[in-house]
Amino acid sequence: MEPLIALGDILLNAIPTFILVWILFLYTSRVFLKPLQETLRKRRESTEGLRQAAEARMALAERKTAEYQEALRASSAELYRQQEQERQKALEQRAEIIRQARQGAEELIARARQEIRQDAELARKQLAQESERMAQWIMQAILEPAAARPSSSAGAQGVTR
Repeated sequence: MEPLIALGDILLNAIPTFILVWILFLYTSRVFLKPLQETLRKRRESTEGLRQAAEARMALAERKTAEYQEALRASSAELYRQQEQERQKALEQRAEIIRQARQGAEELIARARQEIRQDAELARKQLAQESERMAQWIMQAILEPAAARPSSSAGAQGVTR
């Protein structure tokens, strides 16, 4: 029984220590831990708010990036469309220039052919006149000596034929 009495004395002596530890725990939890937990809660809330704000900003930035990329694609498509129109216009102008050049060349060829025909006709007329003159000249050359010759040589020529 002595150990029980000793145990009772130890417990009796431990009660003020227990109460002191309990008071110290309550004091520490109210003075230090409660403000610390409140500060941690506020920090967590503000951190969570900042994280949510950052996520919202990231979503906004992604949405704006997508809009910018779509606008860039649209402007690129518009630029390509304008370039294609300019290319088509240049091709049409080139075709018109070629058509005009071809038409001018055909007109020039037609004029040249007409001039060649006129020159050929003029050459035929001149050739006809020249051949007529030469025929006259040849006839005169042949007939004049025969007329100037005596008639006896005319008879000899007729016999030899």
